[in-house]
Amino acid sequence: MDTSEKITGSRRHFLASSAWGLSTLATSWLIQNQKEILAAPPSAKLRQHSFDLKAKEPNFPSKAKAMISMFMQGGPSHVDLMDPKPTLAKFHMKKYPGKVKYDDVGNASDKVFNGPWKFKKHGKCGTEISELLPGLASIVDDVTIIRSMHTDVNNHNQSIRALHTGKILPGRPTMGSWVTYGLGAETDQLPAYVAMTDPSGEPVEGYGNWSNGWLPSMFQATVVRPREPRILNLQTPAHLKGKTQDRYLEYLRTLNKNHADSRKGEFDLQSRMASFELAAKMQTAAKEALDISKETKKTLEMYGIGVKETDEYGKRCLIARRLVERDVRFVQIFTGNQYWDHHGNIINSLPKSCKKVDIPGTALVKDLKQRGLLDSTIVHWGGEMGRLPVIQNEKNIGRDHNTYGFSHWIAGGGFKGGMTYGQTDEFGHKAIENKVSHNDFQKTVLHLFGLDSDKLTYFRNNKNQSLIDGQKSRLVKEIIA
Repeated sequence: MDTSEKITGSRRHFLASSAWGLSTLATSWLIQNQKEILAAPPSAKLRQHSFDLKAKEPNFPSKAKAMISMFMQGGPSHVDLMDPKPTLAKFHMKKYPGKVKYDDVGNASDKVFNGPWKFKKHGKCGTEISELLPGLASIVDDVTIIRSMHTDVNNHNQSIRALHTGKILPGRPTMGSWVTYGLGAETDQLPAYVAMTDPSGEPVEGYGNWSNGWLPSMFQATVVRPREPRILNLQTPAHLKGKTQDRYLEYLRTLNKNHADSRKGEFDLQSRMASFELAAKMQTAAKEALDISKETKKTLEMYGIGVKETDEYGKRCLIARRLVERDVRFVQIFTGNQYWDHHGNIINSLPKSCKKVDIPGTALVKDLKQRGLLDSTIVHWGGEMGRLPVIQNEKNIGRDHNTYGFSHWIAGGGFKGGMTYGQTDEFGHKAIENKVSHNDFQKTVLHLFGLDSDKLTYFRNNKNQSLIDGQKSRLVKEIIA
């Protein structure tokens, strides 16, 4: 475990156990935990810099100010949802005529499986969508469906890392961290970067899905819990409220500043102090932002709140809109561990998974649009992979991993609506036309934020490093409005 991870872990433990809650920020603890950092001071080059979350100008005019990513961990079956393949019906239960790259060879089959769900054209654009996604069908004119995504690493962990951090190696900063590093925050009352986890547990890779990696820790996401209280220790103890806490925080601010002034270039110290300042402000701002009780009945119903299957996910989607509305820069909404990993029982499991997220996720697009926020907010839906066109587990039919061609949908923030882009082969196994890699997708998102992926760098190990880090990539201009 490196120094930054130790500090982050210590901070979480301290804040969780302290009787003072978020307002208790012990200076002696700060000093003690700086010893390891001070033993290895940063280079002179790094000492010339400092980092903060103040709003920064983009490299060029931007179209997007915020992004909400709904990450479907496990891999939704694109051929059953938004990439119709009539050939599957022709070959149903017959031998697949080509080669298949299996992940689970032991349970593999070469029999083609055509799902029972029907596709139909929707919207003015006529995009074909499965009956499992009626919500998506209702917004297709605002959406681009990318049918040629690929990471080509047929494993959950590596594909997740590729999509979030640019490479399959662990320990790198996520795209949310890069965006907040490049642009800062538009509010000092709430975190710039928020991750919202599922009540069933964290997704595969856990913390790595929203990690700052080797960027300063102020660019890591703040996790909002799936149940109340969504952020712990926001409530100030009664005996500390008002002027007592204000005086305490002002005194602590002075001590912290004096401590930091004598340790220039200590980025983790800067980050921790910034998080302490934010914590105090969040006592009011976060409670208000996370409170959906004043939303209208119509809005709650639109998100599926009050309906068993959609209630929980609907609340998180609505909170995401409230956060962006209050100038939070980047929000991730996760499904639980392997929620879409349908190696078996896909007939029952896939409809259940769709029912949870489809209506709430598309309500988010509709709600942002009616509030005039969609043009400046990127909304993204997709997982780290799709599924194969053949059967896995013949006794309990499922589909194995497929990272060679799968689908995402994206709306707002400068992306075109009412179109499909890219194509997989006739079975939906591999992307063959207008392929979009994880790095292509990242480059395009950063571009819409007004960030040049080659110029957004961090000096580390005697070189400038970036999200894409010299890997082959292209700006997907065809899907930009």
